[in-house]
Amino acid sequence: MGEDRERNEGGQFVPEHTDEDVLNAVREYEPAGTKEVADELGIARQSADYRLRRLLDEGQVSKKKVGNSLVWSAEED
Repeated sequence: MGEDRERNEGGQFVPEHTDEDVLNAVREYEPAGTKEVADELGIARQSADYRLRRLLDEGQVSKKKVGNSLVWSAEED
């Protein structure tokens, strides 16, 4: 990740991974912890959390609290 990353019309960086990449990482470890998704994609945990919460708002993943951890599952189409 460097300053040469592409930006959209609003000046925000274009994500390196698609939503499908994030969903595939969740499916790989389901139920997946945020850190597992981050590690699979090679991104910061905070970035993974942001992407997962966006997918949650869109109904593409669900979350569940297990002990002190939050785990994610992909919703079926």
